[in-house]
Amino acid sequence: MEAAEGLASASASTPGGEEPNGAGHLMDFLDEPFPDVGTYEDFHTIDWLREKSRDTDRHRKITSKSKESMWELIKSLLDAWSGWVVMLLIGLLSGTLAGVIDLAVDWMTDLKEGVCISAFWYSHEQCCWTSNQTTFDDRDKCPEWQKWAELMTGTSEGAGAYLLNYLLYVLWALLFSFLAVSLVRVFAPYACGSGIPEIKTILSGFIIRGYLGKWTLLIKTVTLVLAVSSGLSLGKEGPLVHVACCCGNLFCSLFSKYSKNEGKRREVLSAAAAAGVSVAFGAPIGGVLFSLEEVSYYFPLKTLWRSFFAALVAAFTLRSINPFGNSRLVLFYVEYHTPWYMAELVPFILLGVFGGLWGALFIRANIAWCRRRKTTRLGRYPVLEVVGVAGVTALLAFPNPYTRRSTSELISELFNDCGALESSQLCDYVNSPNMSRPLDDIPDRPAGPGVYTALWQLALALVFKVVVTVFTFGMKIPSGLFIPSMAVGAIAGRMVGIAVEQTAYHHHDWIIFRNWCRPGADCVTPGLYAMVGAAACLGGVTRMTVSLVVIMFELTGGLEYIVPLMAAAVTSKWVADAFGKEGIYESHIQLNGYPYLDVRDEFSHRTLAADVMRPRRSEPPLAVLTQDADSVEEVEALIKGTDYNGFPVVVSRESERLIGFVGRRDLTLAVKTARQKQEGVVSSSLVFFTEDPPPLPDEPPPPLKLRRILNLSPFTVTDHTPMETVVDIFRKLGLRQCLVTRSGRLLGIITKKDVLRHMAQMMDQDPESIMFN
Repeated sequence: MEAAEGLASASASTPGGEEPNGAGHLMDFLDEPFPDVGTYEDFHTIDWLREKSRDTDRHRKITSKSKESMWELIKSLLDAWSGWVVMLLIGLLSGTLAGVIDLAVDWMTDLKEGVCISAFWYSHEQCCWTSNQTTFDDRDKCPEWQKWAELMTGTSEGAGAYLLNYLLYVLWALLFSFLAVSLVRVFAPYACGSGIPEIKTILSGFIIRGYLGKWTLLIKTVTLVLAVSSGLSLGKEGPLVHVACCCGNLFCSLFSKYSKNEGKRREVLSAAAAAGVSVAFGAPIGGVLFSLEEVSYYFPLKTLWRSFFAALVAAFTLRSINPFGNSRLVLFYVEYHTPWYMAELVPFILLGVFGGLWGALFIRANIAWCRRRKTTRLGRYPVLEVVGVAGVTALLAFPNPYTRRSTSELISELFNDCGALESSQLCDYVNSPNMSRPLDDIPDRPAGPGVYTALWQLALALVFKVVVTVFTFGMKIPSGLFIPSMAVGAIAGRMVGIAVEQTAYHHHDWIIFRNWCRPGADCVTPGLYAMVGAAACLGGVTRMTVSLVVIMFELTGGLEYIVPLMAAAVTSKWVADAFGKEGIYESHIQLNGYPYLDVRDEFSHRTLAADVMRPRRSEPPLAVLTQDADSVEEVEALIKGTDYNGFPVVVSRESERLIGFVGRRDLTLAVKTARQKQEGVVSSSLVFFTEDPPPLPDEPPPPLKLRRILNLSPFTVTDHTPMETVVDIFRKLGLRQCLVTRSGRLLGIITKKDVLRHMAQMMDQDPESIMFN
């Protein structure tokens, strides 16, 4: 490992170090840096070692200059503070955008059912807050808020009014979904989906130009509001991570420290992802842990602090906007008055099993559908697919009150405890204050007709959510998976909670209930079961554990119930892992063929570097450059005739003794710039990578010295190095390629894609699926 670190520090020092010009009369035109050197082309992987080394050189230069004058000292201090300034800006913008999105979604969701007469920009809740005629019992009804049928026909009762409301609900859903998919398709194709699989791939070092651009930010923000408001089974939490990372990328461009170094940029994006989850759930600590556990590839301690600061600022900004109108940051605040008991761990673990099974089933079904979308004609008609799914969703959702409302409202109701002020059907218990109770009995709370009605409606809602979410996630609109997964778990959990509660009521003399039911107290809290079920299903789909539990207790304020949440989260992960190790995001990364080398994957096959390296025996020899024997014309022909990302430089083609490695993009730019700026460089000019020019004939064209772009310390392994070690090196050092040698003689090259193809082959998968490029 020490040797690896030594190579890491030396790896890209050559391009940035000071070197003599060689022969006195020869100028190395690369003494002055030229634009785009050291940058990367689209759909290529960055060289983490080079980026780290370049940042070290930059920092060393700033430190040495800071001693020269007061101005340079101020500049060095500004450079040191630039990271915190970027975090502040990310937190402010992502918090503001999240607040605006929340307010717009509330208004547009309610717009499908009616409008506020006094102020059309008010949502249903805001409209009735401002009314003086609202009573406590009918707090959801007020004269200012009118449903569409009432507004158009003057009556809100009867079959005609119901059908008119039904029709307008469906039409609004179709309009919102059509606008969302059209805007994405025309202006920003990268604004579709969750964004988390692509963010993970970008943070691992892959370049996807435009994915975090200004247009993507704008369109994703607008279409996210439209997509969620349309009533489709999707959430805004995953896309908010994408939105926050777009904010991070936007502010990176203001500081050369981040805009010119892809490695430093990814540290900012890791912190931005934490801010995204912070504003999505009102969970700043959970956001930092989510970025660490689920999204980030490289997460140094400095990034942890900055993530914490960005999440804090984002959460504070969101709290200042107060989109939920309850003066709280959390989305689903709950206040349970009953502790949980050891015997309840059994249903909690069963909910964990359900969450794991649902996660595994959902991933397989969704990936199969997305693969079908990619390989059939269905993929050619994204607008038709989105509008069709939105129409079917709206038609099926309207008759059921639990699917008609927004998913966030549904989860909030399922989490709630039944107090004296609740008017929900789920709280329709039969309570007789005059009924006498024995001292060892629990309060008599048999379920009323409203609870039984709610139960079968919830059962239908569960089936509906399970099926529709499979077809919704992955369409060409912004679509998050957190809220739909939580809804499935919350519905199942609430039903289990009511079942346990009624069993305890009717069979309170059973030994399992007799020991922990105090007289005069509610023994079972169905809302807690909904919360545990939500955590279990979300864990089964995403395979999160630590960050999931923290997000859930931040989300609800239920710190006392951390053990049930942990039990459910761990159980769901174990059960889901039994059917496949990949979560939904890793599965979509594989489906799209992104070159993502997962740190958590194990490689236990007994293969060697020689088995994986290129060229194979049946392939042409490796394309190389010599240190002082190729002309400009030959170099240009090599670049034009191949599509490799770089070329090894050897002493001669006969000896094949390795000197270094030069990147394709750097070489192309260097030759092009030399032809434009250096006098006398022609096609027959000699290209050399040594300190001094080789012996030249009389009156030759001026040679071209390119030593500055040569990496003199490329990472090398021998042909007998186990692939297990090679895979570990690629993961931990973030390499683009690795050269294979024997006794200093070049044999071949292993790229990141070669490693991924080999791993796929070893797992009996199609190796050509890793071909996003």
